[in-house]
Formats: sequence, structure tokens, C-alpha cells
Amino acid sequence: MVHLATDYPAGVIVEAAMPALNGESRDRIGQGLRDAYVERCDAQPITDAQVELLLQLRQKERDRRRSA
Repeated sequence: MVHLATDYPAGVIVEAAMPALNGESRDRIGQGLRDAYVERCDAQPITDAQVELLLQLRQKERDRRRSA
């Protein structure tokens, strides 16, 4: 039976099995995604919200490096 995300209570994290893909399959999927989205994404500027998220990520990475 297939379980959907809506089948679980809110806040419950369910570990899902990752499909076993070989390197060639991952490369082909990655190339297909790049081919589909690069032109669209390159033509659009990133939003202020995305910039803020990137800055927060950078700060967390720095904090983790300092605590290590």
C-alpha cells in the first residue's frame, strides 16, 4: 500500500528509502534537470527572500565550522 504525506500526523518525520541509482542514472537525471531549468532560472533574478535564506545558510555554516 502506498503511503502519502497526508497519511501521517503533522510534525512526524518519516524516513523514506532512497532509490538505488547508479552514477550513470544520476548523471542523466542531473543533465536533464539542468537542460530543463538553466535557461529559465538564469533569466530570472533571485528574490530578496532567497538572498536572505542564502545569508542565513552561510551564517549557520560559519557557526558550525567555529564550533567544530
